[in-house]
Amino acid sequence: MDLTVWTGIVLFGLFFLFLFIGVPISVSIAIAAFAAVLIVLPMTPSLLVISQQLITGVDSTVLLALVFFMLAGSIMNNGGIAERLINLAKLIGGRMAGSLAHTNIIGNTLFGAISGSAIAASATMGRIMHPQETKEGYAPSYSAAVNIASAPTGLIIPLVEFRSFFSLLSGGTSIGALFIAGYLPGILMIILLMVVAYILAKRANYPVSAKTSGSEAVRVVLQSIPSLLLIVVVIGGIASGIFTATEGAAVAVLYAGILSLFYRQLKLPDVPKILKETVIYSGIILLLIGTSTAMSWVLAYAGIPQAISEAMLSITDNVPILLLIMLFILLIVGTFMDVAPALLIFTPILFPVAMQMGMDPVHFGTIMAMALAIGVTTPPIGTVLFIGSSVSGVSIEKVIPKLLIFYVPLVIALVLVTFIPEISLFLPRLFGLVE
Repeated sequence: MDLTVWTGIVLFGLFFLFLFIGVPISVSIAIAAFAAVLIVLPMTPSLLVISQQLITGVDSTVLLALVFFMLAGSIMNNGGIAERLINLAKLIGGRMAGSLAHTNIIGNTLFGAISGSAIAASATMGRIMHPQETKEGYAPSYSAAVNIASAPTGLIIPLVEFRSFFSLLSGGTSIGALFIAGYLPGILMIILLMVVAYILAKRANYPVSAKTSGSEAVRVVLQSIPSLLLIVVVIGGIASGIFTATEGAAVAVLYAGILSLFYRQLKLPDVPKILKETVIYSGIILLLIGTSTAMSWVLAYAGIPQAISEAMLSITDNVPILLLIMLFILLIVGTFMDVAPALLIFTPILFPVAMQMGMDPVHFGTIMAMALAIGVTTPPIGTVLFIGSSVSGVSIEKVIPKLLIFYVPLVIALVLVTFIPEISLFLPRLFGLVE
């Protein structure tokens, strides 16, 4: 076997071995990358290369946007914004069968779109909605499944983590385009989820919420407008070129802080906790980016992406079949690997194949985001699955059978976005961010 094959075996073999025995992902990536580079370089150059790539990976102003958005999300989680978004979700979905389930789906979408966190959305919505649904006679496993399945929309809208990672790994794909490319796919996901939730609720004869009076509806809408304006301000500013994505993230922090003070739910003692959360999470992500950059360098130096690309293209030159192969790979990867490491590791491998197929980078980035986001709801690694199950008090064994039917609309949405590029490219083209 040549060096490319041996390097790949050592790199991925050690990585998955360390993951299996419980070594943290960042450490697993770093050790595997160092061991693999020793095959092609002596000890001293190997140490220098890995060290250099660790620093190079995080030496980018683009990553400031990631840190700022995480800070903004933490402020929102503690600033009373969720309550107003849930009231709006109740107003929108309140007159359909299974109205509380629709409230959960819409609430996850609104809260996830602003906070950018599927975990935060599922935890917040689960704690609030599950007791209400149980009181109204909803099956606990059904309400938990709805909450878990709809939480990934917080990863698709507005692609907060994805866009920074993918832009770096794909050679500078427009962050602004990636930022707004996820909105229509995310909306498609929630519509299909609501269709399934409606059918199941109709069969189970779940109740419809009481009709809201006109004055109450006006009050709810007016109260939610300041929170929703955050999306308008950030997206509008980035899309129109008023500020960059990094500046937009800083604006989000400022806006969220002012809004939370206005709501009088952000207290001074909360500030150290918010900053601590942001620093810890940022540190974890930045270390992961640094080690993944080192792994990407090893992959490129050994020619592994090119070898995989050639192998896939040798199987068939039929673009639809190649797309299905990539979707299958991403869905499988998402079941046992969290979103960030999967994106960082597999973008350098699959991106060259996508470019040879003539795909738009923004379209491909959106596909990766959706496929890997589904993975957070699946066993054995799915973080949202565990969080959603925990906050609802329903065991994973009881949630999974109900959750299986909700995978159908998620996969259908993924396939539609994959084979109809305009779903993800329409808004970026409308704003002149892609040709």
